[in-house]
Amino acid sequence: MAIKLESQKRPEGSKPNALRRSGLIPANLYGHKGAESIALVVDAKTVERLLKQAAINKTEIELNIPELDWNGTTVLREVQSHPSKGFIYHLSFFASSQS
Repeated sequence: MAIKLESQKRPEGSKPNALRRSGLIPANLYGHKGAESIALVVDAKTVERLLKQAAINKTEIELNIPELDWNGTTVLREVQSHPSKGFIYHLSFFASSQS
């Protein structure tokens, strides 16, 4: 069973630390169109729940980006976190299929 996750497009020119302070985690989606990637943001509380359920490169995640009209199956490719404080810096998703 895939985990459902909703994301928004990252605002143009936004600073990652400002996003984190406002409760959003920067993320990228790769593999949806060849070498292109989409810059995204995901709610930090949603990310916490996701990381309790998802295994990197294993768990299917149904990613929905309403404003881009994109919906597809992805896997969590990479999670970057602060080495000592443990908070999440960035997520990378890889698209395996799209609907």
